[in-house]
Amino acid sequence: MPAEVTAALVAGGALRVAGPHAPSTVKRRLASWSTLHRWRGIEGPFAAPALRAAVRLAVRAAARPRRRKSKRAVTRDILDRLLATCRSDRLADARDRALLLIAFGSGGRRRSELAALRVEQLSDEAPIAVDSDDPQSPRLPCMTIALGRTKTAGADDDSRVLLVGPPVDALRLWLARAGIAKGAVFRALDQWQGMGERALTPQAVNLVLKRRCVLAGLDPQDYSAHGLRSGYLTEAARSGVPLPEAMQQSQHRSVQQAASYYNDSERRQGKAARLAV
Repeated sequence: MPAEVTAALVAGGALRVAGPHAPSTVKRRLASWSTLHRWRGIEGPFAAPALRAAVRLAVRAAARPRRRKSKRAVTRDILDRLLATCRSDRLADARDRALLLIAFGSGGRRRSELAALRVEQLSDEAPIAVDSDDPQSPRLPCMTIALGRTKTAGADDDSRVLLVGPPVDALRLWLARAGIAKGAVFRALDQWQGMGERALTPQAVNLVLKRRCVLAGLDPQDYSAHGLRSGYLTEAARSGVPLPEAMQQSQHRSVQQAASYYNDSERRQGKAARLAV
C-alpha cells in the first residue's frame, strides 16, 4: 500500500496498525462482508475464483508468521501456580479458582464458552471410583457440561464433557458461596465483592487469567485464556493420554490442530533435538 494511502487511512481512523494485516484478519473481514451482502440479497464477488486465488497466493507470500494465541501453554505446573493465588476467603478467589479449574479440567474450554456457561448446562453424575477394579476405592465427584453452541458445534449438537474431582468441588463451592441457582455461572464482581446478574465477558475471562499471572509472578504477556486450551492437550500428551480420548474432552474437530500439541510435546521429550547436547 502506498505510504500516502496508509497515512490517509490512519488519519481518517480507518487503519489502526501500521503494515499489512494478518492473513486471518483479511479472511475474517472478507467473510463478514460476504455475510452482509447475502443478508441484503446482493451477489458479491467474494466467491469468485480469482479472489480466492489472490487471497491464497497473498497468504503464501506473506512474510508475517502465524502466531499462537497464547505464547506459552498453561500446563499443570503453571495452573498450580495460578491456583495458589486463589486461597483467600474472598469471593473473587472462589470464582477464579472454579473458572481456572473448569477451563482446564473440561478439556481447555474457550473463553467464550466459559463466559456463556449457565447453571442449566450442568448435570450432576454418579461419583467415579479412583480405581475401577477396586470396589472399596475412594469416589470422586462427577458432573457433565452440555456445551450447546460453540465455535465448532451447533446449538442442537449433544456435545458433553466430563468434570471429575477438584473442578467439581471448586464449582460447587463457588455456586454455593455466590448463591447462584440459575443463569450465568461466572459473573462480574465489583471492588466490594458485590455480584449482580451480569456474566463475565470473554475479554474479562482473559483478564482474570492475566491478573492471576501477575499475582503468581508470571509475565502476563506470555499467557492468555487460550493457553488453558493448548495447555490441556500438552499435558494430555505428556501424561500419555491417547489423542482421540483427549479430543473427546477438548472437542477439537481438527485432528491436525490437536495433534500439533502432541507433536510439540513429543519433540521436547525425545532425543532428536538433543544430539548436540
